[in-house]
Amino acid sequence: MNVLLLGSGGCEHAIAWKLTQSSLLSNLYVAPGNAGTDSIATNVDIDIMDFPSIGRFVRKHDINMLIVGPEAPLVEGIIDFFQDSDKFEGLVTIGPRKAGAMLEGSKDFAKAFMVRHDIPTADYATFTNNDIDAAKVFIDEITPPYVIKADGLAAGKGVIITSDRAEAKATLDDILVGNQFGDAGSQVVIEQFMEGIEVSYFVVTDGDAYRILPSAKDYKRAGDGDTGPNTGGMGAVSPVPFVDAEFHTKTLNQIIIPTIKGLKEDEIPFNGFIFIGLMKVGSDPYVIEYNTRLGDPETEVILPRVKSDLLHMFDALGSGMLSEYDLQIDERAATTVILTSGGYPGAYDKGITITGLDKTPDAKEGIVFHAGTKTSRGKVQTNGGRVIACTGLGANLEKALERSYKIADSIDFGKKQYRKDIGQDVIAKEE
Repeated sequence: MNVLLLGSGGCEHAIAWKLTQSSLLSNLYVAPGNAGTDSIATNVDIDIMDFPSIGRFVRKHDINMLIVGPEAPLVEGIIDFFQDSDKFEGLVTIGPRKAGAMLEGSKDFAKAFMVRHDIPTADYATFTNNDIDAAKVFIDEITPPYVIKADGLAAGKGVIITSDRAEAKATLDDILVGNQFGDAGSQVVIEQFMEGIEVSYFVVTDGDAYRILPSAKDYKRAGDGDTGPNTGGMGAVSPVPFVDAEFHTKTLNQIIIPTIKGLKEDEIPFNGFIFIGLMKVGSDPYVIEYNTRLGDPETEVILPRVKSDLLHMFDALGSGMLSEYDLQIDERAATTVILTSGGYPGAYDKGITITGLDKTPDAKEGIVFHAGTKTSRGKVQTNGGRVIACTGLGANLEKALERSYKIADSIDFGKKQYRKDIGQDVIAKEE
């Protein structure tokens, strides 16, 4: 089977790494890829938003399956482009059509969907730049902390939480008037703050059958102790110790099943991943957000725990046979620590040579996944804010984290940054 995978992050390197283990795979292409995918697949220099160019590549290279990693092409309708054309008959596409991708593409759409289908979530209100005064009055009427979200895609940075009323109102000005997030901030969702602990669930579904991948917990803030600005993710752990049988059953019955049923009731076809960001409030799950693809950096800890063949799962998903797929999960723990460029999530330099990659761990103990990297003149260099995911495997979270940090310490580039406390909160609660 010839496969084209779109994306260039740590998520896509992890997917590519897992796909290369499949007996079904003939050729794997990654567009545009990174230095990590370049070592295990064929990188292709194509803009992932240039659908016609992707289509020409698909036809020229006899691609059997297209896997869409990032959210932007899904929200812009890449699956519709291929499914609605008679030029790509037989092509299996992994990812939802635009209608389904709106669960991620619009916070307001997702919240309305949850309310419509009685899926637990925080109370909210939506405002545009035409009613900013009403938004500020709403801030005066609710109890802090204030949760303000840009409605559209903002690369994981469009959520601001503050207890300061003046800062909340200034944030509204920045987003709605100052266009801090561009079109993504043409409207905002203001939510009731939920006190609890976060966890991410990953479901693959064809709209009827579904399989639940391992849960994970990621760490968004740039600094230790969950301080500093939001990022795309500084690390993750799996499994999550506080996800017990009671919480899992509630999540299944109150959120996962109603979400899949809701899509069917709304006549929204769905063929791909639903990433459900949850808040555990007491013993109850509430949805924070939906993503319609695998997440980053969670993918770097959940795929190493999937023992069964990922390409077989995608093939079953595309052929309507997901209900027959036997998903097998490794009992070991996996953790990842993200190495970032100095200054991230603000301004940072690119093109810095990375050293220590030749000291990669035994595959049974850990894996190095590339995110913001490129190959230049035979050397691997930084090419983004989040550069390397250091994934460790072990009998428990402590052992896995020990291996993640061993990898993190062995890799170097100028002004390297990483959090030193990934997983410590859940380990402390476990104890």
